[in-house]
Amino acid sequence: MRKSINTLGLLVEDVLALDPVGPHWFVFCNRRRDKLKILQWDTNGFWLHYRRLESGTFKWPMHPKDTVAMEITARQLRWLLDG
Repeated sequence: MRKSINTLGLLVEDVLALDPVGPHWFVFCNRRRDKLKILQWDTNGFWLHYRRLESGTFKWPMHPKDTVAMEITARQLRWLLDG
């Protein structure tokens, strides 16, 4: 979870082949799943949201092994953020 806004934006472009200044929120999680970052573009700059759980882990959605990215609904994101 050491990556900054610039590095996360490059990951979105290079690995996911998506536009980081689009309307999407990009959610990144560490291996232990107790920390996450959300990269969000807003008009003329980025927001970087960070959340760390003191106990427990985030319940990360399951996805096929061959995919790097997945799309979730706003409701699923809320469930994820609630821990």
